[in-house]
Amino acid sequence: MSMAHLRGVIAPNLTPFNDDLTIAEDLYLAHARALLDNGCSALAPFGTTGEALSVGVGERLEILKLLVDAGVDPMRLVPGTGLTSLPDTANLSRACFELGCAAVMVLPPFFFKDVPEQGLYDYFAQLLEMIDHPGQKIWLYHIPQVASVGIPVDVVRRLHEDFPEQIVGIKDSSGDWSNTEALLSIDGLTVYPGAEVPLIDALEMGGQGCITATANLNAAKIAEVIRTFDTGDVAQAHALHEGVRAFRLAVQNYALIPGIKRLMALWSGDERWANVRPPLLPASSASVMPLLDQLKAEFDYPPS
Repeated sequence: MSMAHLRGVIAPNLTPFNDDLTIAEDLYLAHARALLDNGCSALAPFGTTGEALSVGVGERLEILKLLVDAGVDPMRLVPGTGLTSLPDTANLSRACFELGCAAVMVLPPFFFKDVPEQGLYDYFAQLLEMIDHPGQKIWLYHIPQVASVGIPVDVVRRLHEDFPEQIVGIKDSSGDWSNTEALLSIDGLTVYPGAEVPLIDALEMGGQGCITATANLNAAKIAEVIRTFDTGDVAQAHALHEGVRAFRLAVQNYALIPGIKRLMALWSGDERWANVRPPLLPASSASVMPLLDQLKAEFDYPPS
């Protein structure tokens, strides 16, 4: 099945919490719909920005069912399912495919460090066997600065060559362009940088877009860069990209998850948006005021 409909900007959407730290389903659904209506080709629920490792397996499935039951097309969902054990990752992934999700995004096993490359290969090969679903499509998730375990390019290449219909993509959040560039050279692999900063470079090498935390705030502008590039007006795409790149650099100077959530609280007037689950701590309004002022002055944001 083609992944062409997922070309564009994908949001690893935030997970809002009520004051008792249960998931705020009303905010979650409204935000998901807004992202899809405002430029996102898809959502990646329960990625890093969605505080995935603070959200239980049962909670993830409840929210995914909420989205699908509310009419969100599951073919526009690429949930994060990577956990430390094969059975849990396989069971969660299979449940996502049974809901009709387009793919799942899977971290490497991240508890044991300095494991051999063969061990990483075996983990994903065994995962495919354990999922045992005809529609399974796996996007690997490389974020070594957080997981402390990466997925080397040679392992990615071998997995894709051995399982070309199942290991189909990767999100590269390493922030290392040379790594992203090497991944883009793997024939047939769908590659998404984990931020919009290298977006144009990736598009020019055949990349399909980006998966970025700041899509929660700026999806329409990022999507416009990709649409413009696809029309062939590369010079205008470069010009537009300067704006979204500057926006990203401004936001990433703050703690991304608490900072973005505090912005959402300030803009929406709903204080629940500022809630995070421990061990994260919420950002104060005062701490993000300089960012709020910068976004208003430089980007006229939020749009009226």
